[in-house]
Amino acid sequence: MTRKIIAAVAAAIIVAGGVAVAAQDKYTLKAPNGVAFSEFRGYETWSYVASSETDHGIKVIAANPTMISAYRAGVPGNGHPFPDGAMIAKIEWTKRPNPQSPYAVRVPGTLKSVSFIEKDSRRFPESSGWGYAQFLYDAKTGTFTPYGKDANFGKDVCYACHTAVAVKDYIFTAYPFR
Repeated sequence: MTRKIIAAVAAAIIVAGGVAVAAQDKYTLKAPNGVAFSEFRGYETWSYVASSETDHGIKVIAANPTMISAYRAGVPGNGHPFPDGAMIAKIEWTKRPNPQSPYAVRVPGTLKSVSFIEKDSRRFPESSGWGYAQFLYDAKTGTFTPYGKDANFGKDVCYACHTAVAVKDYIFTAYPFR
């Protein structure tokens, strides 16, 4: 009987440990304002819009087909807003030099965060139709964590910043000539 109890306890520890180290399903996460990671499923393969570099990272801005079609039609330069359903994913990494390159170049290092923007005028009327979310990545644990303390994060932080480009329908990144 004692061996059965020990075996059961050992099995429970193994199962619990396995759950603790199991990969996170990022698609179950939601930002405090309700923007869900799952709404952006497939963002990893969306068309790129542009890249950008900050003092601390390199970002790739990718867009879903609705957003890409709007960009190609001239939005926002043609005076039209982006349509509902338009989405952007901003993927940010640390930057590091590429030691194999024959010239100085910085390339993505460790993933830092994934940010999302989506146009849904009915859902986000208080931010000119745009919903925002950011998910920070912890490379040590391999997990994402929603950023922001409450549902006002998208409006008070992201949208407040994006109002600087209100004439571009609140989107900083243009679709450059290719």
